[in-house]
Amino acid sequence: MKRVLAIILGGGAGTRLYPLTKMRAKPAVPLAGKYRLIDIPISNCINSSINKMYVLTQFNSASLNRHLGQSYNLSAAFGQGFVEVLAAQQTPESPSWFEGTADAVRKYQWLFQEWDVDEYLILSGDQLYRMDYSLFVEHHRRSGADLTVAALPVDAEQAEGFGLMRTDSDGHIQEFREKPKGESLKAMAVDTSRFGLSAESARNKPYLASMGIYVFSRATLFDLLHKNPSHKDFGKEVIPEALARGDRLQSYVFDEYWEDIGTIGAFYEANLALTQQPNPPFSFYDEKFPIYTRPRYLPPTKLVDAQITESIIGEGSILKSCSIHHCVLGVRSRVESDVVLQDSLVMGSDFYESSEERTLLRQGGGIPLGVGQGTTVKGAILDKSTRIGNKVTIVNKDHVEEADRADEGFYIRNGIVVVVKNATISDGTVI
Repeated sequence: MKRVLAIILGGGAGTRLYPLTKMRAKPAVPLAGKYRLIDIPISNCINSSINKMYVLTQFNSASLNRHLGQSYNLSAAFGQGFVEVLAAQQTPESPSWFEGTADAVRKYQWLFQEWDVDEYLILSGDQLYRMDYSLFVEHHRRSGADLTVAALPVDAEQAEGFGLMRTDSDGHIQEFREKPKGESLKAMAVDTSRFGLSAESARNKPYLASMGIYVFSRATLFDLLHKNPSHKDFGKEVIPEALARGDRLQSYVFDEYWEDIGTIGAFYEANLALTQQPNPPFSFYDEKFPIYTRPRYLPPTKLVDAQITESIIGEGSILKSCSIHHCVLGVRSRVESDVVLQDSLVMGSDFYESSEERTLLRQGGGIPLGVGQGTTVKGAILDKSTRIGNKVTIVNKDHVEEADRADEGFYIRNGIVVVVKNATISDGTVI
């Protein structure tokens, strides 16, 4: 895999994940109590012996830069290995920002071409899955393909939201359509049992959806970008163009857990699904294929008469006499007495406050970090370093689906209350 360069696309402004992307790039959004979304593709690369990675982003990249710098010093362990952020920049030749996935790669192709590699692995920075990319690349090489697209078997309802590929019995892509509907959708059905699915699974999932993960042979990638300067997106334009001109396109079927964390609802559900026991859909407990992140060297979590069920608790937390059910709590979470947390994500804090600081804050009319005494939180997301007062109720009492209450420190997305990073919710507030 030394002849492979990985390019991880950080995505656009992340409007569907707003307000979690208000102060951070989408790949830097916290995940599972201690990780960030970008840790998934980077860890998959490391575990696949791919150690040259660029991350392309253009919005709020400061926290992403900081996280990568503190987490991945691959040169020490992997020789020439590296993880480097490439932010959008304006130059005389390229005065505009990234305008799509293919456009982002095109704007830095001068740098990618300097590397003596045979294949370019294009990845997304906002998906949750575990894949050995070396098998993907080897499949590409064996098939003699110019371009290989990772394919996820899906049902008809899911299929309408993806780019779909119709393949022959050997997995060669014959046709590619972006988000087809009706009869156009039915025409894209294939017999997925020939790719290893059981007969029942093949009946339920007769469509092959593009995962937005590609392996390009070197010459093919740069030829497509050079000859089609107006094409901005891989899925909508570059892949159909490659098919039309006769390039050899191959599918690589991946029938395991994969979640595109593109919306607040998907992000919320994917996190809480991690609490399922004994077999969550995705597990971070895999010694052979670990997920890496920044080492923080935090103390163990301290529990004082707390009742906790079906939850994940990040290290360095302090939980008093509280009740926590079906929740994910991030690092340095602080939960006071008589608190009820249910079906919620609490992302924790970036720093600690001492007992003296907390006391002084209270005496001055302020609110310490964490969740205050007697508070109830259900079906919500509390972003990093929030300050929730005493006897607060966050339950979406009016069952609102969408709301922007920026001046009050929260938004509602998909019926989920999202308290923004660093927000303060005063004592006695009811949301």
